[in-house]
Amino acid sequence: MKHLFIRKSIAQLHEEVAGDNRLRRALGPVQLTSLGIGCIIGAGIFVVTGQAAHDKAGPAIMLSFVVAGLACVFAALCYAEFASMVPVAGSAYTYAYATLGELAAWIIGWDLLLEYTIASSAVAHGWSQYCQEFFGTFLPRLPLALARTPFDYNPALGRFMATGSVLDLPAMLVTAALTVILVRGIRESARFNTVMVIIKLAVVLFVIGVGAFYVDPANWHPFAPYGYSGLSVFGKTIHGLTGAGGEPLGMLAGSAIIFFAYIGFDSVSTQAEEARNPSRDIPIGILASLIVCTILYIAVAAVLTGMIPYDQINIDAPVADAFRQKGLPWAHFIISGGAVVGITSVLLVLMLSQPRVMLAMARDGLVPPGFFGAVHPRFRTPWLSQIVMGCFVAAMAGFLPLRILAELVNIGTLLAFAVVCAAVLVLRKTHPHARRPFRVKFVPLVPLLGIGSALLLMFSLPKENWWRLFIWLLAGFVIYFLYGRRHSQLRSSLQEPALPGEEQDRPAGS
Repeated sequence: MKHLFIRKSIAQLHEEVAGDNRLRRALGPVQLTSLGIGCIIGAGIFVVTGQAAHDKAGPAIMLSFVVAGLACVFAALCYAEFASMVPVAGSAYTYAYATLGELAAWIIGWDLLLEYTIASSAVAHGWSQYCQEFFGTFLPRLPLALARTPFDYNPALGRFMATGSVLDLPAMLVTAALTVILVRGIRESARFNTVMVIIKLAVVLFVIGVGAFYVDPANWHPFAPYGYSGLSVFGKTIHGLTGAGGEPLGMLAGSAIIFFAYIGFDSVSTQAEEARNPSRDIPIGILASLIVCTILYIAVAAVLTGMIPYDQINIDAPVADAFRQKGLPWAHFIISGGAVVGITSVLLVLMLSQPRVMLAMARDGLVPPGFFGAVHPRFRTPWLSQIVMGCFVAAMAGFLPLRILAELVNIGTLLAFAVVCAAVLVLRKTHPHARRPFRVKFVPLVPLLGIGSALLLMFSLPKENWWRLFIWLLAGFVIYFLYGRRHSQLRSSLQEPALPGEEQDRPAGS
């Protein structure tokens, strides 16, 4: 059993990217911050904000963003410390391998695959709805059979209902197009993303500036129609209201849903191996993107719930539809076009991140390295993983509704955040002398607050999300014990070298 907890040293992690099978270092702090903003501002601000306000929190969604933002700040500081220490692909998976051992690393890596794949599918769904809003203003709309997923969840009735559609064709097409771009290279992807980020920031500022003139403070009353709570344990509400399907309602429940909007900052850490000066640039990219986006989120939530009553928000295209309801079709056109561009950049960054996690797992032998560890000889990208991910994302975006996708990705993200915060505490104890270019202050307070806030939001999610997570993790355990454990590169050596700064080597297999 002790071999399940064997750990990798930081020296080993650095050695892995010293050879030819490494990614190209082409990103500076501006590009990394742009990637973070590109991933954070998109489906969260243009789509999930409306769903959370309509179904969960009402105008109190503004406070929901504050709570979720605070939880992210604690996790972001811990991510920044690890990313500066271990500037290789893999994000939380790599950090767990260096601190908690192989089994924990596999669990979090498997969880990250769920997070990025499902998040990409949810974002592709949001892109499809805004794309249809945009082109529908001057072109015939798609037939219903090709415009939506086959079914959706009705929170008022507490059950799933058929939509009359067969598949969401636009979501599948944009996924295929971005897969081609991502296979071609990180530099091209980053340039494409930077242009899109500039456009969507201009649109977000337009929404705030113009929408402020149409805010009616009466729409903010009642401010918290579902209350300020929404705390549940494994789907059983212990404080607050419940919906028709038994799901928790309230400001905290809203935080758990809109947490989806914040997952972009941790994707910056997956690009650590492609940063020119990762020890400095990765912490800048993580923290700068998180701060900028939190401010914009709160402002947009205030404008959206102030323009129209929360129960009249269109959950598929809430921001654009709010301007349409106010009789501003020209603004509706601008916002829909900007949202299409903005959500495209989110999808690009999410689809960029997942294959990097697979690459790290393949280097360790936990998944087949010949396939998932393959780096294109010309483009220097994990191209086979990228293509496989594109196929999975297209399939889920075409057939699964937004409500299922958004909630499922949140619980996986929150679990990853809790593990990263715990790993900082472990590494401070086990390797106090390791070099830390960026160091979290107020340890253990900050990591403990990160763990507590992540668990609090996890408990505010409906019980179905816990069951889906357990099933996913169970499948992961089966794969690990049938394949990963037997092919682990580290386990086969049964020896872990000491970290720089340690006075003596660890015993073999410790």
